[in-house]
Amino acid sequence: MNRTLTASATSGGGRARRRAARTQPTPYDFRRPIQLSREHARILQMGFDSLARQTTTLFTSSLRTVCEVTLVGVEQQSYAEYIESLGAMTYMTKFTVEPMPGVGVIEFPLVATMSCIDHMLGGFGAVDQPDRPLTDIETGVINGLVERLLGEMRYALAGILPLEPVVVGHEYSPQFAQIAAGSDVMVVATFTLAIGERSHRLTVCLPFAGLLPHLTSAAAPAPVSERERAKRDRSAALLRTQFDKVPVDIQVRLRPTRVTPEVLSGLAPGDVLRLSHPAAAPLDVCVDDTVFAHATPGARGPRMAALIVGTPQEES
Repeated sequence: MNRTLTASATSGGGRARRRAARTQPTPYDFRRPIQLSREHARILQMGFDSLARQTTTLFTSSLRTVCEVTLVGVEQQSYAEYIESLGAMTYMTKFTVEPMPGVGVIEFPLVATMSCIDHMLGGFGAVDQPDRPLTDIETGVINGLVERLLGEMRYALAGILPLEPVVVGHEYSPQFAQIAAGSDVMVVATFTLAIGERSHRLTVCLPFAGLLPHLTSAAAPAPVSERERAKRDRSAALLRTQFDKVPVDIQVRLRPTRVTPEVLSGLAPGDVLRLSHPAAAPLDVCVDDTVFAHATPGARGPRMAALIVGTPQEES
């Protein structure tokens, strides 16, 4: 029995630790409010997920080896934070992001860039790659791959904006790639590029200010066609017709009269109970204790009847 209690306590403690790990508070900087909403992040996630699938095929076919590109996440960062997250030497391709203003960046670590060039030139992508700027021939080889990667990005983000990327330059030192002010808000998509058994980090950086109007338009409800509008009108008319045929129990009531339990228990056949309802006051017409009209008592043939004389809305 002691062992059972100990195991149960241990299991409960493990669950408590897991719950605590999931509910750890996230620091929030009030000086830099988060502008990337959850809906906009979801739209970007879908677009960059599509880009990851397409570039997996692109790298595998171009490098002639098994490659896999996986999206790690999409987040909002200042440009200074993005630069600080990169290595001292990397390969950054700057490109225009028409119709948005500004410039975007695709960044590969130099070791990944050299490995890609090695594979495309017939090598085996050795582990030890030179850490230096590219030669003109190497730049021409990798530029072909980057151009195709930008084409895949144009296709993957077509549902958000009609992107027309054009390469405008390259940079090896992140500190010299001044495409935006340090405080400018950027959208950074981070990927894992697996070439064979080695994994590398790949990032795409886009200006948030130019992206926001397109994200807002993409998140807006799609316009309704005339056919869809006519279908909705027919459905609403049918619904109203069916509701008009639903039977509803109504009650015509006098105003309530309050009596004591002693009077109520002493009532006998032939007794007269004085009501609080004035003779000139209309009756209440109710459905489920809700008064929706007033009426005067009357008769129609052998049956009692009530004539609607007004509604609470008219009286107010």
